[in-house]
Amino acid sequence: MGKPYVYITRNVPKETITSLEEVAEVAMWPHEEEPVPRNILLQEAEKADGLFTMLSDKVDKELMDGAPHLKVIANLAVGFDNIDVQTATDKKIVVCNTPDVLTDTTADLTFALLMATARRIVEASDYVKDGKWKNWGPLLLAGTDIHHKTIGIVGMGRIGAAVAKRATGFDMEILYHNRSRNEKAEKELGATYVSFDELIKRSDFVVCLAPLTKETENLFTWATFTLMKKSAIFINASRGAVVDEVALERALEEKEIGGAGLDVFRVEPISATHPLLRFKNVVALPHIGSSSMETRYAMCELVSRNIANVLLGSKPETSVNPEVLG
Repeated sequence: MGKPYVYITRNVPKETITSLEEVAEVAMWPHEEEPVPRNILLQEAEKADGLFTMLSDKVDKELMDGAPHLKVIANLAVGFDNIDVQTATDKKIVVCNTPDVLTDTTADLTFALLMATARRIVEASDYVKDGKWKNWGPLLLAGTDIHHKTIGIVGMGRIGAAVAKRATGFDMEILYHNRSRNEKAEKELGATYVSFDELIKRSDFVVCLAPLTKETENLFTWATFTLMKKSAIFINASRGAVVDEVALERALEEKEIGGAGLDVFRVEPISATHPLLRFKNVVALPHIGSSSMETRYAMCELVSRNIANVLLGSKPETSVNPEVLG
């Protein structure tokens, strides 16, 4: 018998897949930003023992039904809402993700997005680059303070707690809402657990870091935005589908909120004509939460090790459905 076959759905640094190449025959989609076409993904899955996937790849029942040799699907992300985990579990296919290694990097980006939106950093940079800076004025591009304000974090997991830790350096009051209490964050960071509505009403910065589930899809609606302070800034670094984007556009248009910092969108990528981009008080990023060189290399290496471990009959380091291996 030859080596098992693994297909990688984007072009990742070759030095990050050495552990995988030691145990498997590896093929890779040659493009870094262009996603693998669906028909090619289905063809590759049909013969694959392992798939190294991205959030943009739909790994559904159709794909798994046509992949009789598939033993492991490993996502280059913490999230895995692109994978039908129940079908994978039923078929004894291990599903892996990449938690932990990207926590601090994503928290850095989330807080940077908050700061950039509050202090109008992108707008100010464009103001200079566009040659508009002619004189100094007392309120020239004046933003809003971050220190001593109230931050409300929706989703107090690893990344949420890391964002809260950064907020302590700004002497912020930290509120959070989560499916369950995070007593460690309460004890170590002074975070206060509150209801979702109370968080929305009291926070100067509402930061969404919740995973995308049936319960969180469209969590932020028009009704939600109208409960916020008129000066509140909404930050989303989780998943685009947790937000009703039409409602967010209306909230910005009608000045129900003070601004938004968005690293994610419902349908990605977005075009330059996306309606949310017309607002100067919106900072939009191309889903780069974990995008540092150090972290992306570490993520790729973790995905490679996870796949290699499963193919060798060992437990992966990070699995979503560990019950498959018993």
